[in-house]
Amino acid sequence: MTEGTPTGSLRIAVIGTNYLGANTAAGMAEFGFDVIGVEIDEHRLKLLNDGKAPLYEPGLDPLLKKHVDSGRLRFTKDYREIADWADVHFICVGTPQTEGSDAADLAQVNSVVDMLAPLLTRPTLVVGRSTVPVGTSKLVEQRFHAESPAGAGVEIAWQPEFLREAHGVDDTLHPDRLVFGVQTPEAEATLRQVFATPLAEGTPVVVCNLPTAELVKGGANAFLATKISFINALSEMADATGADVTQLADALGFDKRIGRGMLNAGPGYGGGCLPKDLRAFMARAGELGVEEVITFLREVDDINYRRRARIVDVTHELLGAAWVGRNVTVLGAAFKAGTDDVRDSPALDIAGRIQLHGATVTVYDPEAMENARRVRPTLRYAGSALEACENAHLVLHLTEWPEFRALDPVTLKDVVDTPVILDARLLLDSAQWRAAGWTYRAPGKP
Repeated sequence: MTEGTPTGSLRIAVIGTNYLGANTAAGMAEFGFDVIGVEIDEHRLKLLNDGKAPLYEPGLDPLLKKHVDSGRLRFTKDYREIADWADVHFICVGTPQTEGSDAADLAQVNSVVDMLAPLLTRPTLVVGRSTVPVGTSKLVEQRFHAESPAGAGVEIAWQPEFLREAHGVDDTLHPDRLVFGVQTPEAEATLRQVFATPLAEGTPVVVCNLPTAELVKGGANAFLATKISFINALSEMADATGADVTQLADALGFDKRIGRGMLNAGPGYGGGCLPKDLRAFMARAGELGVEEVITFLREVDDINYRRRARIVDVTHELLGAAWVGRNVTVLGAAFKAGTDDVRDSPALDIAGRIQLHGATVTVYDPEAMENARRVRPTLRYAGSALEACENAHLVLHLTEWPEFRALDPVTLKDVVDTPVILDARLLLDSAQWRAAGWTYRAPGKP
């Protein structure tokens, strides 16, 4: 992509600068626009203004640094700096799961309206990127029209994001599709101007109404969760019959109607998006009276959590029905490779369950150690995979970092107590590990 190809004089504000917002702000600057990000957390704000991301995401630090240094991108906590400065305001705040409920917590979205609406005195476009329950955009619109001096001159659009953690920069700059939920041709034209660079590269765009745009993200994540739970259900059948779930997935994936993507058996999905978005989708379906959706997707979520319990059961079996006095190594803390995100991480959940049974659990992850310590402070943590495996009676491979696939089983055998490995990600070379004298086990593989 040619750096700095502005398609007009639009000025862009990005409100909320954690994962989604940091990628969005850096991406808009790379597209050639002047951008101000709004961040109320002082620590995060300082990091961003130093050109550093508030989280680990490959390629994001250099992109932020490039545009902070150029002057094209800066960050503030003062909404007054963006209110009448920006032509387009992107809402990129979090919508976590409400405590004690499956529903999405819209407090951060409402806070944006509280802060921004009274300051808008001229027509502008406010674009939601946050994942929200269907119907939220119209409620946001009503509030902006009622609370802004600009009134109906504030137009609302919704433009859902489809960023994959560990691929956020590429997905921002080169999205596989764009969805514009708009109400007027003018709003569509503005979004086409904002995303002129990927559109020129041939990125397909779907122009739709607001509720369709809101449903797209929830629907996409519900489908992906279903696909992951489906292959994990087949993994249980493979275990019961001697079949190989990896070969099964390969065979299924050749069917173009199914596809191979996300058909990888493992410890299940996690992270800050898929679990809470699926549950919010179910909660909204319940509010709308579409009970069948809840029944179906509840089982998808249940399969996902049964997968974690299944890995704990196999761990118990491999330890010889003993827990106390056993050392278990967990390789991986992040919910997936390429990120330091430990929210709803299957790896940490499994580690915690094993510890509760009485085993001593030592964890190592290349990027997520600090976050893991905050979430699970009672676990033991090591500075390397080799250190984590010292005197282990069992090693669990729970996050698919390339570093773990590159481990030498011969070298590792010299530091463990008992050479037994449970490859819950089904990615290690079983022949190599067995040849080195290890007992190798992978759920769903004979």
